[in-house]
Amino acid sequence: MKTHIRRALSLLLLIACLVKFGVNGGRDAPHPDTTESEGAPKRPSRSPEPKAGRCSYTFIVPQQKLKGALCVSTEMARANGSETADLRAQLSKQQEQLERLRMRLEQEGALASEVSTLRRESSTMNARITHLYAQLLHEIINKQEQAVEQRRLEELLLNTTLQVLQVSNSYRELERKYEALTSLVNNQSQLMTQLEKRCQNSIVTKPQQEAESSAVDQSSIVQNETSEPKHEVRNIQRDQSAPLLQKQTLQEIHGLFTTATDLPTQAPFISFPATKSPGPWQDCQHVLDSGESSSGIYLLRPHNSNHLFQAWCDQSRAQGGWTVIQRRLDGSVNFFRNWDQYKQGFGNLDGEYWLGLENLYWLTSQASYKLRVHMEDWQGRQAFAEYDSFHIEPESDWYRLRLGSYQGTAGDSLSWHSNKAFTTLDRDKDAYSGNCAHYQKGGWWYHMCAHSNLNGVWYRGGHYRSRYQDGVYWAEFHGGSYSLKRVTMMVKPIQPIQVLVK
Repeated sequence: MKTHIRRALSLLLLIACLVKFGVNGGRDAPHPDTTESEGAPKRPSRSPEPKAGRCSYTFIVPQQKLKGALCVSTEMARANGSETADLRAQLSKQQEQLERLRMRLEQEGALASEVSTLRRESSTMNARITHLYAQLLHEIINKQEQAVEQRRLEELLLNTTLQVLQVSNSYRELERKYEALTSLVNNQSQLMTQLEKRCQNSIVTKPQQEAESSAVDQSSIVQNETSEPKHEVRNIQRDQSAPLLQKQTLQEIHGLFTTATDLPTQAPFISFPATKSPGPWQDCQHVLDSGESSSGIYLLRPHNSNHLFQAWCDQSRAQGGWTVIQRRLDGSVNFFRNWDQYKQGFGNLDGEYWLGLENLYWLTSQASYKLRVHMEDWQGRQAFAEYDSFHIEPESDWYRLRLGSYQGTAGDSLSWHSNKAFTTLDRDKDAYSGNCAHYQKGGWWYHMCAHSNLNGVWYRGGHYRSRYQDGVYWAEFHGGSYSLKRVTMMVKPIQPIQVLVK
């Protein structure tokens, strides 16, 4: 476009120059006729002829398509006042626009500085967040490592617990075998002692001898093993909780039985006076009425039953005639047993023992009995609780406790358990959502859970520390956190023995 404009301007300037010079040449050149007429008369004019040697030029200018304004005037345009005013107005407007742009630029500069400040602060915050995230990640990793270590320790503890249980089971198995062998030796010794007494007793008639022989034979069958043996093997023990079913144990017992016949026939040593005659009696009141006033072990058979068992008779307290059904005195016997063991009975007859729920049922079902609980603390203070009626229901009703009115000096901590079923670790019959036997570590007529726990853990010294109240306690006598030193539970018929015989 600019090229075309330049060409057009060049052509126009060339044409203007030619035109100007052509006009001036025609004016300045002297005419021949004019010069001659000044010195001579004029000649008549003739038609001009073309002079030879002159050339004429014809310029053909191509048509150009020009766009926009084209000034061809060579003179300077004079300034116009109105145009100047317009230019000044436009200049002032442009200055105002420049001022506004300057102010806007300042504002945008302030905003830019604020934005840069915010960016710096944002970068600082990002750095802090990154640092905190790194700390959090480090803590998470540490916690994961602690969790892994905790799981490892739990697995180690579980494995150790399993090993302890295996060792405990092995120990129990050996203990049962040992108890079975000890029971057999004791039974054979008792049998030989009774046979010697029968041979030496010439006053007893033949029917009485037959009854005694039958009673002794039944006694030897009932007492098949003992639990929790004391350190002295010569003490009489009994535990009917573990029947002998394994062949290896039977073979060992058979071997001992064959060798027992060669032993000397001496009376077994017991730590209390022995009975003068084998019995059996209906209960310890019957023993007392028969003239046996010494406390010791007697063979009992309740009235109208063939259930034969041995028990300790206490003839020294409260006019005598008491059949001991439970006794705690030194912690030598573990009372945290299962249902079958509490049913059959366990322990040492001249030490700590439990008579057995089945034996207790047959004993208290032959007549009306009362219960006396004698207890002693670690300072030697004694107290008792007596109930005017006591018996338990059969196993079909879970040996439920039936109890009468209270009297005594120890306070009533057993009536709350009346009409409650017996509970052990494997037979949960209490009213609590959990198993009270698990928390109290024993077997009892638990409610929710216990005001008394005479079959709990025997703690030495009285006050004990345990997660649960699992000691041998009577809540009304020193509270549930005090484990008593001695406890004895005894029963006795309300009416004389003559009424029982009728």
